Amino acid sequence: MSTYRDRALPQALRAGGGSRGSARGTVLRTVGTRERRSHLTAPRVPTVGIDIGGTKVMAGVVDADGNILEKLRTETPDKSKSAKVVEDTIVELVLDLSDRHDVHAVGIGAAGWVDAERATVLFAPHLAWRNEPLRDALQSRLAVPVMVDNDANTAAWAEWRFGAGRGEDHLVMITLGTGIGGAILEGGQVKRGKYGVAGEFGHMQVVPGGHRCPCGNRGCWEQYSSGNALVREARELAAADSPVAYGIIERVKGNVPEITGPLITELAREGDAMCIELFQDIGQWLGVGIANLAAALDPSCFVIGGGVSAADDLLIGPARDSFRRHLTGRGYRPEARIIRAQLGPEAGMVGAADLARLVARRFRRANRRRVERYERYERYAQALRNGTSGRAARTPEDPPS
Repeated sequence: MSTYRDRALPQALRAGGGSRGSARGTVLRTVGTRERRSHLTAPRVPTVGIDIGGTKVMAGVVDADGNILEKLRTETPDKSKSAKVVEDTIVELVLDLSDRHDVHAVGIGAAGWVDAERATVLFAPHLAWRNEPLRDALQSRLAVPVMVDNDANTAAWAEWRFGAGRGEDHLVMITLGTGIGGAILEGGQVKRGKYGVAGEFGHMQVVPGGHRCPCGNRGCWEQYSSGNALVREARELAAADSPVAYGIIERVKGNVPEITGPLITELAREGDAMCIELFQDIGQWLGVGIANLAAALDPSCFVIGGGVSAADDLLIGPARDSFRRHLTGRGYRPEARIIRAQLGPEAGMVGAADLARLVARRFRRANRRRVERYERYERYAQALRNGTSGRAARTPEDPPS
């Protein structure tokens, strides 16, 4: 695997001085948590982005313009109860891609809570990660710096850099999938909060005492506007043999568990009245939640992503109408735009790769300083071996050690 570190460091320095992984970890711990628009000066080198969910792991090499040069996809291992198995899968994908591309950094977008240092996955609902030091574990096995972040944060970054959110200074992204994820981006920075877990919008309570949520609470927003909510309502109507569910019952030949979100979307596009109504329902709840977020955050733009957003205006049209009805101060304040994400299911992967490029820039700078210090030391040592004093060995451009 060809890396900047392997090419830049002199052989004598690579041969000694402790482990490569621990040295890199020391450098990366000094990296700040804010981007400060530093993507403008990041090196234009290829990086790998990885999007990890409960069902799939997607990895791709992404260039500095957000173009995917190559993409691989595999199922999340059945033995995902073992953190090591998922880690092995990530390493295999990166090594596979590095056989054909010069990889300079790796970014991970994980479906879970990631700490503010972007090093540890605090909790992942669909994986066995509980306070998992994922960054350090991967850095000890890969010869490039690693960055870990929440998948909604990486998707929002990608949409701001390359997609629907370009030009927006105050952006909120909402990802509608199995549940609801989210991210806040302001002034070129992802707002992660004090502990790194900002943006968990799906667990705002919108109906006290409402549907039970897997998080343990009742009435969470994602129980009314998400892929799970869509499928739950359709299956309940089909199981009750509701006459409005005739079309979908016929499509699945009475096998209710075969009702899925993509099937509901397909039927809605074909004009099935019940499926259209279900999208109107979750769209209305989506608008309620967005109005609440507008009251708290006042962004200029809401970007709607995730698998459910594939329904487009079947979902976003009702959401816009509901948003206008529930917005605090409606009629007397500017309204945020509500738009669909542009980058599709690759957004999290692209954003993770681009955020990793910022780490690569800082690592290359720190690496260059280490090389310069080593070269000064070598010149000094050589001068001593030749019988020249240390003072005489310094050249005018060499600062004191």
